Order: sequence, then C-alpha cells, then structure tokens
Amino acid sequence: MFPELIDTRPLRRAVDDGLNWVVRNWGGEFEAAAYPLLMLLKAIENLLVATPWWLIMAVLVSIAWLATRGWKLPVTVLVSLLFLGVMDLWKDAMTTTALMIAATITAIVIAIPVGVWMSRSLNVRKAITPLLDLMQTLPSFVYLIPTVMIFGPGKIPALIATIVYASPPLVRLTDLGLRSVDPAVMEASRAFGTNPRQRLLGVQIPLALPTILAGVNQTTMMALSMVVIASMIGAGGLGYQVLQGIGRLEVSRGLFAGLGIVALAIIFDRVTQSFGKQLQARIGLAEAR
Repeated sequence: MFPELIDTRPLRRAVDDGLNWVVRNWGGEFEAAAYPLLMLLKAIENLLVATPWWLIMAVLVSIAWLATRGWKLPVTVLVSLLFLGVMDLWKDAMTTTALMIAATITAIVIAIPVGVWMSRSLNVRKAITPLLDLMQTLPSFVYLIPTVMIFGPGKIPALIATIVYASPPLVRLTDLGLRSVDPAVMEASRAFGTNPRQRLLGVQIPLALPTILAGVNQTTMMALSMVVIASMIGAGGLGYQVLQGIGRLEVSRGLFAGLGIVALAIIFDRVTQSFGKQLQARIGLAEAR
C-alpha cells in the first residue's frame, strides 16, 4: 500500500464544491448556450425519421457511387442499410446518425478554426497540444460527469460529451495538413501578391483538404464510438438497444444493435475515405484507383 503523504480529501471536496457552485449559479446560462445544439440535433433527427426509408437509401447509395464511380461501395452501403431495416433498427439508426451528424458538424465548426490557429502560431500549438492529449486520453465516461451535473440526463449532455471526445483528431489533422503544404507553393503565392487570407482559403486549405477530410473521417468514427456510452444519459438510438440487451441479458438485441452500429461505421467510413482518395488524386498526391 502506497503511504498517504497528503490528505487529498480537501482537494476532492474543493473540486466537487466548485462544480456544484457552477451548476447553481451558471446552470441556466449553460443550458441557454447549449440550446442551439439541441435544436440542431432535433432538426436533423426529425428530418431523418420523417424521410422515407427508400429515399435515404437512394441518397446514400448515390453518394457512395459518386465517391467511387464503381459498384462495390454502393452495394456495400445498400446491404448495410437493408440490414438496418430488416432487423427493425431503422428508427434507432436514424437517431444515432442524427447524433453523429450534429456532433460532426459542430466539431468541424470548432475544430477547423482551432487547427488553423495552431498552424499559424507555435505558441498556440504548444498550449493546445497538451489539452488535446488530455481530451484523447481521459476515459470517455469522465466527460459524462460534468455534463450530466450541469444539464441533467438528456440529449444535450450526450451531444456535448460526443463533441468533446470526437474533436481532437480534426484539430490535429487540420494543423498538420496546413503545415504540410509545400513551402515553395506558399512562396509562389506570395510572389503573386496574395494576402494571408487569400493564401489560406485559396492555397493552403485546398491542398490540405485530403488531410482535413481524414480528420473528419476520424471525428465521425469517434462520434459513433460514443453512441453506446451516450445512450446511458439519454441519447437513445442503437446504443440504447445495446444497453437494453445487456440489462435484460438479451444477446440477440445487443448483438444486432452492435452490428447496426458497425453497419453505420462502414457506410460513413468508406464514403469519407473514398472522397478523400478522390481529392488526393485530383491534386496529384495519390494515384486514382
């Protein structure tokens, strides 16, 4: 047993009391600030649930064909979607997809500007990198404690926890992609008299887009990996079916819901990867396949 050198209980109480003070005094303000996120999530979820299943299938299969111009990925997407429908998981899958899309959109809005900021300042990169390390290292359950205390169980804490958990890869890859742009290209753009904003929007971001899209792919996958944990605090969807399977010892329910999450992961992972390969081929970074 390691000797007790100091009494950590006052520190623990201070942390708990501090968070309780924040909840008592600022809980309403936090809920008001998070309200647009809830509206975004509900709008996406209502749209997906109300849209006919055959139309969603047609759209996703068409997107898969545009991403590859081949038949293999569209067939994979179609089979995955048919599995969700046949197993009576369609509505739960749409709820999970809405959470993932809302989290990914919000992460893009937050992470890409932060990545741009990091790429332009070494001091900012040194300050933010440890924070990103902490965000990626902390167990995902830890994110649920403060969000549930502030907002209570429901979709808002599930969405916020998912955003925090899924954002770091996009920040890192945005920073990496912008810093990896060929210095000779940047020097040539300066020679044409471009200002920093024109170089960023017209040169750096287009050339870094495959790397940024890889970050979007990773963010999407990490958002999906949170659905089971987020369902514990009211997110619903396929993760809730997995939890019900565990609670009721229904192997089939948990297994098929888990396979449904895998099907969604395959769809979004393959589609975003294919678009990334297309972009790489267009700018000469990879061979077109």
